[in-house]
Amino acid sequence: MGILAGSAGGASQSGSVDLVAYSTPKDAYGKIISSFQGTAAGHGVDFTQSYGASGDQARAVAAGQPADLVALSLAPDIDFLVKKNIVPKNWRSANQYHGVVSNSVVVLVVRDGNPKHITGWGDLVKPGVQVITPNPFTSGGARWNVMAAYGALRRSGKSDKQAVQYLYKLFHHVPVQPDSARSALQVFAQGKGDVLLTYQNDAIYAEQKGVHTEYHVPKATILIQTPVALTKSGLSKPAAKAFYKYLWSATAQRAFGEQGYQPVVKSVAKHYHLYHPPGLFTIASKRYGLNGWTKVNKRFFDPKTGIMAAVERSLGH
Repeated sequence: MGILAGSAGGASQSGSVDLVAYSTPKDAYGKIISSFQGTAAGHGVDFTQSYGASGDQARAVAAGQPADLVALSLAPDIDFLVKKNIVPKNWRSANQYHGVVSNSVVVLVVRDGNPKHITGWGDLVKPGVQVITPNPFTSGGARWNVMAAYGALRRSGKSDKQAVQYLYKLFHHVPVQPDSARSALQVFAQGKGDVLLTYQNDAIYAEQKGVHTEYHVPKATILIQTPVALTKSGLSKPAAKAFYKYLWSATAQRAFGEQGYQPVVKSVAKHYHLYHPPGLFTIASKRYGLNGWTKVNKRFFDPKTGIMAAVERSLGH
């Protein structure tokens, strides 16, 4: 991928960094880049920034979009770039946080006053309820939503078959599937749907932007862990390596916290008391049939044989 190496800032010591990210942390990265440029390591460094649906962004980088640093919404999107020989295999072992830069949880955003009384997963499939969630074949956020729903059903004692049937039922309540989490938020803000499935940080972001946002954290939901990796071109750039390291600084972690994310650095995280539900589980929860992204992606999101492909076909898509 010569095009990636070719995006370097040339001979100038300060250089440039090409950041390719998923849609929701745009404001956080804007602030982090500004503060980084005020440090000795970041002085004079130019940035190009690209934001969009996580899966689409990974495919764009694979097709040649310059990227020194990829900040995507789930690990498989970065592993896809490992297979394309753009990100090194050992990206998870680059630091003690395994490349995870922030955490969140899946929540239910409802209309003011919650007229449909939506507080949990069972309420989403009641007659007359319309649910907004992005398309799981373009959006990483959508995949977190699907696995939050499936895992929550399993955690409540339902069988695998019952949890899969719930996904069919749920998506029959979804009138439109925008391409990214941020697009889904915009669709909901424009008045479509009764409930939005999204990251807790996006609900907090909407409130900060003046869109009054009422949301409920279901008793059982998934811990969202969002990863960052340097590409091989980024590893050859001192500025990109310095910016990657800076993402775990107190200043950068506070910027994530102020945008509604849960910082991963404990000394910073203690200042952001985001509600952690009693039934929090992770993508690695074998007990609830998840077993990590590699198995989940194959079973649920294979475009031909996956459960979600069959769900989409049942909708006539």
